[in-house]
Amino acid sequence: MPPIRKCLFPAAGYGTRFLPVTKAMPKEMLPIVNRPLIQYGVEEAARAGIFDMAFVTGRNQRALEDHFGSSRDLERHIAGSKRESLLDDLCRLMRECEFSYTRQLEPRGLGHAILTGETLIGDQAFAVLLADDFCVTEDAGVLAQLSALYDEHRCSVVAIEEVPKAETSSYGIVAGEELAPGLYRVSDMVEKPEPGEAPGNLAVIGRYVLTPDIFDILRSTPPGRNDEIQITDALKTQAREGKVLAWRFQGRRFDCGSVAGFMAANAFVWNN
Repeated sequence: MPPIRKCLFPAAGYGTRFLPVTKAMPKEMLPIVNRPLIQYGVEEAARAGIFDMAFVTGRNQRALEDHFGSSRDLERHIAGSKRESLLDDLCRLMRECEFSYTRQLEPRGLGHAILTGETLIGDQAFAVLLADDFCVTEDAGVLAQLSALYDEHRCSVVAIEEVPKAETSSYGIVAGEELAPGLYRVSDMVEKPEPGEAPGNLAVIGRYVLTPDIFDILRSTPPGRNDEIQITDALKTQAREGKVLAWRFQGRRFDCGSVAGFMAANAFVWNN
């Protein structure tokens, strides 16, 4: 199987925790200082050697397409000024990467969003990045860590971190055998279990590498928690065959889907 070449960005959610600002703007466009979350995500994918960016969008999310499209009037307006350099990183991404988009008609869970992206991905392994999980690392990024593990093991890989037992109901929780420090072969996955029902406290965060058979599994996966199609349930099917690894990633995550995490990420970037 070839190395990872495509990254899927599910971005069709309503972002209700940030209303009213997300009424007409996707939460992925919320800024960390002066660049949006989605740009940080694309930069992380590019550092991992992935240059084909696929977006699953929803209603009122043209801002994502506009951000990664040309704006000749703006570019002419700031040409020759000290502000011209503020677009350098974005323009570099636009030159290096290919961008494609498809529309999810209604949010029906992360699993359904990923399945909606099948037409952009095709029959190949691919990365998935949830931009509101903002990750800071000392190396090329979490996706680069997962891609290296995929190159070695050729199976699905998910990023995990330890969370307080009281917070398991906010995450997909994994259990499994530790093969090496921080690396687990997943035996069980539970979507947002109550603390007393969780198989542990290792939580999946918004970074995945998935093998293409996940699409057929998602097609046959019935709605689960909240009557949504959950990627956790599909991964659990792969895990029964020993085909899912979990990696306790090296770095720090900020949950920018929450106001507290978003403010903490801005403070961290501003001070570093």
